[in-house]
Amino acid sequence: MRHNYSGRKLNRKTSHRIALLKNLSKSLIIHEQIETTLPKAKDLRPFVEKILTMGKTNNLASKRRVYSYLGDKKIVDKVFNILAKRYQKRNGGYIRILKSGFRYGDSAPKAIIELVERDLNAKGLDDKNRQKEKDLKKDIDDKNRQKEKDLKKDIDDNKSNPEENKPKEKVKQNQLRNKSTEKKDNTSDKTK
Repeated sequence: MRHNYSGRKLNRKTSHRIALLKNLSKSLIIHEQIETTLPKAKDLRPFVEKILTMGKTNNLASKRRVYSYLGDKKIVDKVFNILAKRYQKRNGGYIRILKSGFRYGDSAPKAIIELVERDLNAKGLDDKNRQKEKDLKKDIDDKNRQKEKDLKKDIDDNKSNPEENKPKEKVKQNQLRNKSTEKKDNTSDKTK
């Protein structure tokens, strides 16, 4: 008999279940809205609400406890800097669960779990930023490739016609050097 044991087992061992709740809570805090099954959402609600309540007391001990759950400094900063300020006057009830039908494969009940007063732009923001960085990197790589092609083309042109493609200053310097060596040769002939 499971007297006084609350919460679902979700067909997982304890360590697996805790890891599942930590991963779901990270996703929920980052995106502020996720879709999962209804039992997982119901178990996730008190887990995340305790984290957000700890975030309202801004001291080192609570930051360390939240970090032990989330394991990411960026998410911990969001909890303490953004979400704690947003829910400063709210005494609990930071999360809303909305039923969203049944899953196609096994007809499991689905639910959308979201933060109350959520930021609509937060969902998928990391993916958008990652895509922008990828596009910028691609543009820079394309520019570098084009520069390399131009340099190779210039080098090939220099190999085929080296005198034509030399800069005028270098040609003048070479001519001056030739004249100075000719003068030296003439003086050495006179001394003999």
